[in-house]
Amino acid sequence: MKNAGKIIFALLCLFMLAILTVSCGQTPRPDAGAKKNAETSFPETVDETASGRDTVADASTEGETNYSPDEGKAEDPARKVGEFDLEEKTVLLNSGYTMPIMGLGTYSLDHDVCVNSVKALLKNGGRLIDTAYMYGNEEAVGEGVRQAMAEYGIPREEIFVITKIYPSQFDDPETAIDTALEKLNIGYIDMMLLHHPGANDVKAYKAMEKYVGEGKIRSLGLSNYYVKELTEFLPQVEVTPALVQNEIHPYYQEQDVVPFIQEKGIVVQCWYPLGGRGHTSELLGDETISAIAKAHNVSSAQVILRWDLQRGIVVIPGSSNPEHIKENLDLFSFSLTEDEMDRINALDRGEKHDWY
Repeated sequence: MKNAGKIIFALLCLFMLAILTVSCGQTPRPDAGAKKNAETSFPETVDETASGRDTVADASTEGETNYSPDEGKAEDPARKVGEFDLEEKTVLLNSGYTMPIMGLGTYSLDHDVCVNSVKALLKNGGRLIDTAYMYGNEEAVGEGVRQAMAEYGIPREEIFVITKIYPSQFDDPETAIDTALEKLNIGYIDMMLLHHPGANDVKAYKAMEKYVGEGKIRSLGLSNYYVKELTEFLPQVEVTPALVQNEIHPYYQEQDVVPFIQEKGIVVQCWYPLGGRGHTSELLGDETISAIAKAHNVSSAQVILRWDLQRGIVVIPGSSNPEHIKENLDLFSFSLTEDEMDRINALDRGEKHDWY
């Protein structure tokens, strides 16, 4: 009897415990899963007035990002900063993020042309886009990115957008950065550069550093900074630039500047890789480059861009022609020999094609 009583008592205790657990426990809200999906994926139908983020904030926090500063960083501990991965077609930045090594420059592309050029790049596998406040097309770049994400199913994390703030904005850098975020409307900026040296450039850079800490900008860099400018600038900032973007092409090769930058763990990127407007025809028609192109059955533009890549320089040729944009991405079916590299190196004239 005693054993039977103990068993009955134990069963009663378990029964009471079960009742308490059910009455005190919570059941998931029916819309909880739907809300999570809405916050972590880009909407299928793009509303150009929406944030364009792949992590969308609640309406009460519009304009804020939910990204962690460390989200999306490379996870391979063996990979070296500045090292090009020609299979992935990316380079590891000192910020911990990877960046595509070839893309599209959007200087002088007006709105509709810019939107279509960005979409052509993304449709053909390119993932790197360069813009700037002074180009007047940040909104178009953002629109092209959002449309391509929706139409081609490209995740935001795969796309790398660079923009720049201009010296005229350095006095009030926070407003400049917020304006860029608003115009691009893609959630966060992958990289922001100072367009070129100017008064208060350190102040502007330090403001950019704060936005990195908030996850609104992922990496920082500079444009049109050379040995003298970098020697003066770098000791004044906390975050080492991940990239320096300068004019580089076979007639202006920066043979002393490029290694100076790369030795500091900073990636080099070139604008005007094909010589720039008014000079492209001459460069593409250069006898040495044309002969090398013929030997590989590729275009002169492809030879020049491949020469840059083999120097460890990221390329962002500008174009509004979809076929040229596609061709400028096709740089991995051939490689230049050491002799061919030397022949192109010998073309250097120290001939700069813009004033920066």
